[in-house]
Amino acid sequence: MTKCGTVVLAGAPNVGKSSLLNALIGEHLAIVSPKPQSTRRPVVGLLTQDDTQYIFTDSPGLLEPEYLLHESMRRAALAALADADVIAYLHPLPEHPAPPFVQVAGLARTPRASIVTVYTKADLVSPSDRPTARQSDEIAVSAVVGEGLGTLLHVLRAHLPESPFLYDPEEMATQPLRFFAAEFIREAAFELLHEELPYSVGCEIDEFREAHDPVYIRAVVYVERDSQKGIVIGEAGRTIKALGQAARAKIEALLGRRVFLDLHVKLLPKWRRDAAALKRLGYTT
Repeated sequence: MTKCGTVVLAGAPNVGKSSLLNALIGEHLAIVSPKPQSTRRPVVGLLTQDDTQYIFTDSPGLLEPEYLLHESMRRAALAALADADVIAYLHPLPEHPAPPFVQVAGLARTPRASIVTVYTKADLVSPSDRPTARQSDEIAVSAVVGEGLGTLLHVLRAHLPESPFLYDPEEMATQPLRFFAAEFIREAAFELLHEELPYSVGCEIDEFREAHDPVYIRAVVYVERDSQKGIVIGEAGRTIKALGQAARAKIEALLGRRVFLDLHVKLLPKWRRDAAALKRLGYTT
């Protein structure tokens, strides 16, 4: 009998959820940034090995909301936990031991799903300095060097239900390609823009013509204040050109095809605090 189930990667912001998802799937699907809170919506990656299909969900970091976008991110994270068959609770190994998951998540009760504690960033701790007293459902991994990934999959498999596969074994994600195009543009913004500006950036795909060669994508980068437009565009358009080049390379790597990225910058005032704007950008329904 085959096994198939949802594994939610959960934890505080910046514990390595997106890096681990990418390492497990073997493809760059989720935004990776040293800046926390870069994941705003769950990213679902698929891994099918022999008789097991893992449906990995990279959920937003569990945080205390400060504005409407944060509230949307927390709701998405909690909804993912409610749908999980098993929760991979991520915590950096250099900060061992991990506090109780219920405490980190701010939950009133323990989730129904099994919880596996995954200590990330193991490459930052030498084997001689690692804690020895770990439970059987505690695994140390490194997305950077691939340490512990096989062991993690073995432990997670034990918690998955017997079920037919829910997706084609050849698929690696459930979201449409235009979703990832918008995410990669945001990732480029996190790489190229400084301080708080990346958090003020939203992205919307206006057109996605996959039948064209090169693939034509028209996208809009939204900022919250008029003064931010000039920063994103840069002197003589240098910054937006660099952002577009970086994003295009990421999209081409995923598609395996040439891409023409037509990028524009527009003002959407205080969109992180505006319900209509959040719905427009896909953060709420």
